[in-house]
Amino acid sequence: MLAVATICCVVAARADDAVSLSVTLKDHQFEPAELHAPANKPIAIHVKNLNTIVSEFESGDLHFEKIVPVGSDAVVHVRPLQPGRYNFYDDFHHATQGYLVVP
Repeated sequence: MLAVATICCVVAARADDAVSLSVTLKDHQFEPAELHAPANKPIAIHVKNLNTIVSEFESGDLHFEKIVPVGSDAVVHVRPLQPGRYNFYDDFHHATQGYLVVP
């Protein structure tokens, strides 16, 4: 029982340590088009869809995809990353591109 309580506390501590980033989808563009986060920290990306149609916030580099209905918000959790430049996009509109930069 103690082991389960210890694991829960460790998971909660990691979630609290997540770097929170925000991006908005509007007129088929990300604002900002480039996000920045420190290396080796979990990340929570909050995305708001202000487009007039549904969007799919996706990244092969970061291993996520999330449908974001019109006027809605969503959160995507990303594992701690090594330094690099990671692409994300709207899968329904491939010209809508952005990057997560980890120095």
